[in-house]
Amino acid sequence: MKEKILTNVRIIDPSQKMDEIGNIVIDEKGKIKSIGKKSGTSKSAEKIDLKGLIAIPGLVDMKAFVGEPGFEYKENFRTLSQAALAGGVTSIVTMPNTKPIIDNVSMVDFIIRRGRDKAKVNLFPCASITRQKEGNQMTEFGLLKARGIIGFSDVNKTIQNTELMSRIMNYASDIDVLIMQHVEDYELAKNSCINQGEVATRLGLQGVSDIAEKIIIERDLSLLSEFPCRYHINQISSKNSLNVIKKNKSNGIKFSTGVSINNLSLNQNDIGEFRTFLKLSPPLRSEEDRLSLIEGIKNDLIDVIVSDHIPEDEESKRLPFAQAATGSIGIETLLSLSLEHYHNESLPLEKIIRCLTINPAKILKINKGTLKEGSDADICIFDLEKPWVVKAEELKSKSKNTAIENRKLQGKVKMTLLQGEIAFAI
Repeated sequence: MKEKILTNVRIIDPSQKMDEIGNIVIDEKGKIKSIGKKSGTSKSAEKIDLKGLIAIPGLVDMKAFVGEPGFEYKENFRTLSQAALAGGVTSIVTMPNTKPIIDNVSMVDFIIRRGRDKAKVNLFPCASITRQKEGNQMTEFGLLKARGIIGFSDVNKTIQNTELMSRIMNYASDIDVLIMQHVEDYELAKNSCINQGEVATRLGLQGVSDIAEKIIIERDLSLLSEFPCRYHINQISSKNSLNVIKKNKSNGIKFSTGVSINNLSLNQNDIGEFRTFLKLSPPLRSEEDRLSLIEGIKNDLIDVIVSDHIPEDEESKRLPFAQAATGSIGIETLLSLSLEHYHNESLPLEKIIRCLTINPAKILKINKGTLKEGSDADICIFDLEKPWVVKAEELKSKSKNTAIENRKLQGKVKMTLLQGEIAFAI
């Protein structure tokens, strides 16, 4: 690879507290050679004038479903990579709810090998916390970690058994693995499909109260004070949950918290008349809850914004609301929808970028989400002001179940580099 210089670019890198106009020099090995306004140039290097566009570290998405193996008709490594790169995402944590489930060494070897052969982004696979995600017997954390597993999650299922959860935390603490919990009490959430409240009553649907989320958070954080492991709440959705998080963080309990871009940008009223593409887990809640989540990011109670990318085929979504599949695609629109909160002055630009880059990288303990010298040149370049409209048929995911069809956004990815090579450009 020839040395490259990205010139006339606004560089925003929260890991270095950098926001300045300058150059990015990428060496022949795809590493950052120098960066910033004092960065040098070279006559032999390939120059790319970015004309004032913004460069940030490639996004790190901590929660996405890939589809392989078993659900290739929904998504596969190739289409997920294309969608991710179009959205400036260069590193993805993939969930283990494939078919078969990733809960043993042979499946880990398969998924890593298949991803290496077919994916065009950095993949960091998760394994399930319990065998077959059944919540009864924990998987072999040590063996799976040694084979390349980045963390453990039962995805859309919660460990309900408190005694088992205490053993999981204790073992995870001993061998330093990341536990990523879906926080929702099964009995309280059973058969529900929407937030409990006025909208659920009007539509005649069974709702779930945010107490189902709060109870599991309170239980797990109580256990965490006894068994301090690396613990991450995958997604929260309510103001009440934030109050619990704030109390525990002020008491010195160490853990991290994520939020879906959907819960950050939509509320239960957007469901309208049974819009099944907005059937999500956790469900969309009230506008008060949504605004509290934004405050949670401002106040460092929420560390990470995720796409919660869940591709579903149209037949699974074109059903009565209660029977429709849960989830929405979102990896391609993650950055643009996040930027909405900058444009409406809800969040500072640096805070948004931090939650999409260095924060998830630190939680995962991976050398991503930064443009420091010597790091891989995984770079997202975007136009902060570019307006566009989300059209499902134009998105690169294999499935088209976006929750934000026809939404007008401002801010568009123009180029994505992976290890110094241009992997996407428009």
